[in-house]
Amino acid sequence: MHYYRYSNAEVSCWYKYLLFSYNIVFWLAGVAFLAAGLWAWSEKGVLSDLTKVTGLHGLDPVVLVLLVGIVMFTLGFAGCVGALRENICLLKFFCGAIVFIFLLELAVAVLAFLFQDWVRDRVKEFFENNIKSYRDDIDLQNLIDSLQKINHCCGAQGPDDWDFNIYFNCSSESKSREKCGVPFSCCIPDPAQKVVNTQCGYDVRKKSKSQWDDQIFVKGCILALEAWLPRNIYIVAGVFIAISLLQIFGIFLARTLISDIEAVKAGNAF
Repeated sequence: MHYYRYSNAEVSCWYKYLLFSYNIVFWLAGVAFLAAGLWAWSEKGVLSDLTKVTGLHGLDPVVLVLLVGIVMFTLGFAGCVGALRENICLLKFFCGAIVFIFLLELAVAVLAFLFQDWVRDRVKEFFENNIKSYRDDIDLQNLIDSLQKINHCCGAQGPDDWDFNIYFNCSSESKSREKCGVPFSCCIPDPAQKVVNTQCGYDVRKKSKSQWDDQIFVKGCILALEAWLPRNIYIVAGVFIAISLLQIFGIFLARTLISDIEAVKAGNAF
């Protein structure tokens, strides 16, 4: 008597196309980030002269946009092709990368909580370096201006931090018209003015500090961010949990599809 083994294992179309749909969104988002970043660089002339990036002492926000775009494009592509072609290598790469990113985010959050003083010093150092490059890159300038306007702050720890910038420095050697001033984003907005006064910060630090309160924000942005975090802790936690759940969902789909493919291959081996 002969016995035959019939395998009922099959790759779930539900998981396969759900994983494809999950990744196509990230792949398209990655393409959008890359396109936006390359366009911004072309507008600044960076694509024709890459030394503009390496010569910048602060952070070029476009670099961050491009890095995010590359990661999203690569993972989205691996997930899409891996799901459609039922390619275990690509699926394992996608799953492993998502696990690594998830653990990295978790480690950064825990270390930031445990070593708050060290993180505060690194943020201060980072902010001061970017203040030095404020006039060197238009995207960095807009980023700092937005941060100061939204948080009603000025400098890393206060307005005097703008001495790190050669244009706002109060030293006698400076010939800049902005000498001993601050950017317009440090100014307290006047509700009566409909047009932004970009010269409102000129010479303001030549006055006594008791007069600053009426014209500019005197709180440093590090203190402002430290005050902002407790007030918005539920929003921050909600965003973190949402991102974590999306990552866990992607890992679950990839692992399930890998198990299905391996089961089918094992069944076909008999």
